Amino acid sequence: MRKILHADCDCFYAAIEMRDNPALRDIPLAIGGTAAQRGVIATCNYPARAFGIHSAMPTARALRLCPHLTLLPPDFPRYRDVSARIQAIFRELTPRIEPLSLDEAYLDVSEVRRFRGSATWMARWLKEETRRRTGITLSVGVAPSKFLAKIASDWDKPDGLTIIPPAAVEGFITELPVDRLHGVGPATAARLAALDIATCADLRRWSREALVEHFGKFGQRLFELARGIDDRPVQTERERKSVSAETTFHQDLPDLAACRVALPALVERLRSRLARHGDPPLKGSFIKVRFDDFTLTTLEAAGARMDTEHFAALLEAAWQRGARPVRLLGVGARLQPAEDARQLALFP
Repeated sequence: MRKILHADCDCFYAAIEMRDNPALRDIPLAIGGTAAQRGVIATCNYPARAFGIHSAMPTARALRLCPHLTLLPPDFPRYRDVSARIQAIFRELTPRIEPLSLDEAYLDVSEVRRFRGSATWMARWLKEETRRRTGITLSVGVAPSKFLAKIASDWDKPDGLTIIPPAAVEGFITELPVDRLHGVGPATAARLAALDIATCADLRRWSREALVEHFGKFGQRLFELARGIDDRPVQTERERKSVSAETTFHQDLPDLAACRVALPALVERLRSRLARHGDPPLKGSFIKVRFDDFTLTTLEAAGARMDTEHFAALLEAAWQRGARPVRLLGVGARLQPAEDARQLALFP
């Protein structure tokens, strides 16, 4: 039986700002870009969340919800420094760590013998040491799988500690609301509700085939999660799958012609980034277009072409899906998996 921890810093960027300036602790605070520059909220503290503000929300909307919101620009060098110190604490406990971002990670402590092998004591030690050494609070979930550990870490935020021991897994999952499952967003939750599916117990009444019929490939995942099936290991090395470059424009690009003018600079940035990664083998390309109504479309193509002419063709097809002003434009390359590259090398 595996012992997995999911450690998640509480409102990480905002927590660092509040730590360094206590006057910010009790007022609505957000970290993000300005409204004038079409910015979005990266994170916010809990007083700001009380107004309905959340990450990825446009800054202009956040300011409408809370006109007295204190907005600070992100200081990523400082955030990365604190993250590195927290990751070093994780490594004192186990080398089996899968960082997900600057502020969260999975830890596999199945083989750790400290604290008499108690994952609960390990989680408490992580929380105490992180707070003592960095001033940042962690919420930690303890469970036999990554799926459940991540749900547990979010169960009692902020500064939470939720343990789901093996004997409690069945009862926990049975009563779990389906909107707590990873990958179930508002649209999928609405579709599930329309089928009278509110909990994992309700999901279990549906066959694998019926769920796949209604939800495609994700139906298979729903079938497994409703039964607590998650055999994903903690991956200490994460393989990069894509490289991209994108821009959110200060003013919407009014039409396709304006998008074409902005495209060459994006393609050049993409090619520079690929060069910095050693020009890895490619398997495809894609273009991303976010329109002024915030709808997003992505169009992909197979092959390794990275020239402006190729992306211009993708752009035209993608733009026609909305045919309206564009606020964000992005281009990217899908990387060939390392395993595929090794196999191809056997047959030059």
